[in-house]
Amino acid sequence: MKVDKTDKLSILKEVFGHSSFRKGQEELIDNILAGRDVLGIMPTGAGKSLCYQVPALMMKGLTVVISPLISLMKDQVSALNSAGISAVCLNSSLSAEEYCMAFDVLYSGNCRILYIAPERLDAPDFTAFALKTPISMITVDEAHCVSQWGQDFRSSYLRIADFIASLPIRPVISAFTATATREVQEDIVSLLKLEQPFTITTGYDRSNLFFSVLRPENKYRELTGLLRSYAGKSGIVYCLSRKNVEDVCSKLREEGFSATRYHAGLSDMERRNNQDDFIYDRCQIMVATNAFGMGIDKSNVSFVIHYNMPKDPESYYQEAGRAGRDGEPAECTILYSAMDVRTNRFMIENSREENQELDDEQRSIMLGRDLERLRQMTFYCTTPDCLRGFLLRYFGEPNVHYCGKCSNCTEGFETVDITIDSQKILSCIYRIKQASGYNYGKSMVTDVLRGSKNMKLKNMGFEELSTYGIMKDITAKRIRAEIDYLIENGYIAMTDGDYPQLCLSPKSAEILKGGKKLTMKMPREKKPVKKKDENLTADDFLFVELKKLRSEIAKRESVPAYIVFTDAALKDMCRIKPVDIPHFLTVSGVGNAKAEKYGKEFCSCISDYLAGQKVLNS
Repeated sequence: MKVDKTDKLSILKEVFGHSSFRKGQEELIDNILAGRDVLGIMPTGAGKSLCYQVPALMMKGLTVVISPLISLMKDQVSALNSAGISAVCLNSSLSAEEYCMAFDVLYSGNCRILYIAPERLDAPDFTAFALKTPISMITVDEAHCVSQWGQDFRSSYLRIADFIASLPIRPVISAFTATATREVQEDIVSLLKLEQPFTITTGYDRSNLFFSVLRPENKYRELTGLLRSYAGKSGIVYCLSRKNVEDVCSKLREEGFSATRYHAGLSDMERRNNQDDFIYDRCQIMVATNAFGMGIDKSNVSFVIHYNMPKDPESYYQEAGRAGRDGEPAECTILYSAMDVRTNRFMIENSREENQELDDEQRSIMLGRDLERLRQMTFYCTTPDCLRGFLLRYFGEPNVHYCGKCSNCTEGFETVDITIDSQKILSCIYRIKQASGYNYGKSMVTDVLRGSKNMKLKNMGFEELSTYGIMKDITAKRIRAEIDYLIENGYIAMTDGDYPQLCLSPKSAEILKGGKKLTMKMPREKKPVKKKDENLTADDFLFVELKKLRSEIAKRESVPAYIVFTDAALKDMCRIKPVDIPHFLTVSGVGNAKAEKYGKEFCSCISDYLAGQKVLNS
């Protein structure tokens, strides 16, 4: 069947295999087709790419997609080619021969979509091509990178507006990102010079993601326990430093886990090979710094674990959002410790020094904003309230108090009176300062309260304090949680620096002298979790067979398995059980090109399976 290029619904179904648009997609497409600039803020996995790919196939000229992500370009081009659409990319990963071949396709006039890195926009060969080629749309992906206040600022993004201005005819400009505060949105509109753009935020909520924060005594032991529970699944473990990546990955390999690593200290070849091992399912676990992941279009990531707390909610939501892109349930976990806060603070304070494009005032403003983001991330990791609600409120979404899909909601909390504990903690901070003339951090205050035999504490005479040992029956974990709560609510102040120290605040008197009652939520004691029924259904066995076939095809074509079909498409095949092409075309994610290319093999596999089931049941 020939696709009607003037009908967006025909393109959606016959090219991409979907029968209806998701939230926000149709509005963005309609505004683009009307010639209006657009800005779409849509969560990871919400289908941003369709918002520019569908109109690209309906417009007469070329669509140029500017993306900072080589891996994403490669995946998007492979997916489009697999769906029968001519698309190419231009970036530093191409050999000289591949680069020339890409230009041959461009000059042929058959290419509909070009993916290009922002650094390539002012290359002489591309500039010469762009000046004499009808360009109908410029799409800026990961548009938050244009913002100096965004978390992934790239100076090459600032030259996009100059490139657009150099074109003989101004095309429609569309910009997309997954996370953008109001501040960043204003920057995107201003720096890309969008003209009265249609702007839509479809919501930040990813309902298929389960959020949790753990405060383990032993992070590595907790990590391996989680990974064993995810046996056979694909996921990412994020670490703050290259050293952590090396240590964690090495230990996991020694224990027999299928793991690889990724950080900026590796050679380009090793990073590329390790990334391919993960994307092609040769390795199930990627241990990485935040240098990995943005734009990785791997649909079957079932978990994202942060071995260390990220530096801000924006980074966390981008990284956590790499799980569950196929819409299937996925888990996002942070293994939190107070040391993560100090490490992040050190990294933030030293990260701007080498950026020569910023003056002293800009550095100061950015440092202040980065430290506030770190503060909010710390509150996320220590709040007893709904984790999803915290994130949604941070990005300006309506208030959510109970989601039922985060550790704080499902494990349950009880409200406890901490007035006396708070008086003891505040008194201890006061006595330590009175005795030594100095303020100290959480560890020292906790040690004094619990009556630690630490020699440093003894040498400083803190054993003689009236508050020494007055909370010896309370766990250190609970005392630290109460201190975090007092900090978050302004009853304790913290000094700046690499090692923040605790001091009394003006509000401290409300508890010490004013008799104010104070309560906080504490997690209830965990109950043993019953094991799920591990009996597989008939559809589960069919799913396994379809995955095997998909792997064989992916290996044959040298593409990642999800480029052939996503897990969601395979599960829809298990539901529909098509044995001929007309029924195969009703599967979500199956367009004409894929039906023609893979239909017979998958229908044959399903027919064989059903025949086997019939024999077993007879």
